[in-house]
Amino acid sequence: MQRRKFVKSSLLITAAGAVIPQISMAKDALINEGSEFYELRVYTLKNEQQQKLVEEYFKNAAIPALNKLGCKNIGVFTELKPTGQTKIYALIPYSSLDNFLNVEDKLNDNKLYQANGAGYLNAPATEPAYERIESSLLKAFAHMPQMQVPDKKPRIFELRRYEHATEAAGKKKLEMFNNAGEIDIFKRLGFNPVFFGETLIGELRPNLMYMVAFEDMAAHDANWKAFGSDSQWKEISAVPDYADAKLVSRITSTFLTPATCSQI
Repeated sequence: MQRRKFVKSSLLITAAGAVIPQISMAKDALINEGSEFYELRVYTLKNEQQQKLVEEYFKNAAIPALNKLGCKNIGVFTELKPTGQTKIYALIPYSSLDNFLNVEDKLNDNKLYQANGAGYLNAPATEPAYERIESSLLKAFAHMPQMQVPDKKPRIFELRRYEHATEAAGKKKLEMFNNAGEIDIFKRLGFNPVFFGETLIGELRPNLMYMVAFEDMAAHDANWKAFGSDSQWKEISAVPDYADAKLVSRITSTFLTPATCSQI
C-alpha cells in the first residue's frame, strides 16, 4: 500500500510539473503580449500650495526616477477650465505589469528620489501635499498598444471615459475600436490620439478611457464635427450591435493642459 501511494504521489508531482509551467507560460503570454499599462492618478487639491507641491514632486523626483526605471513619457496635466481649485491628472506608462508591480519598491530604495521628493513624501498630516488620490490601472488597446506622444507645441488634451452597463457591452465597444476601425478614423482625421486603455482597476467600472490632442478648442470642435459626418464612422455605427445606446451608458469628457514638467 505504501508503495502504491508513493507511485501515485510521484505521478501527480510529475503531472503537476508538466502543467504548472504551461499555466505560467500562458499567464506570461497574456501579460507580456506587447501592450503597455497605464496608471492614471487624479489628485484632489484644496489650494495652490498643494498644486505647487505635487507639480514639484513630479518635476524633481517622480519623473526623473520613473524615467530611469523605464517609465517614459509621463504626463502631468491641470484642468483647462477648473471649477475652483484644479485637480492634477498624472498619466504614467509601464512597459509591463511586472514593471508596474515593482516600481514602488524600487522608488522606496532610491535615496535620491526620497530626498528630492521629501516635501511631498513626508508632508505632515496637518499640511498634506494633497487631499486624496484616485488611481486607475488601464491596459492599452491591442490596436494601439503603445502611447503616441504628440508634438511639443501649444495643445490641449481631451480625456474621455466611456462607461458601460455591462462587461459584455464594454468588450463590444473594445471590438469597435480594435477590429472595426474606430481608432483608424481618429488617426486619419488628425485627432492625435495619445492612448486608449481598458480600465482593469478603478472607479466606475466597466469603462474605457482614451486621450486625444488638439491645437485648440476650435480644432477640437472641427475634428469632432468631421468625425460625426465621416462615412466610415457612419458605416460602423450603423451596425445594430454597435449602437451607442447598447454599449455606452455615460461619456465623461475632461479638458486638460500640460503642466510645465509634463513629458506629453
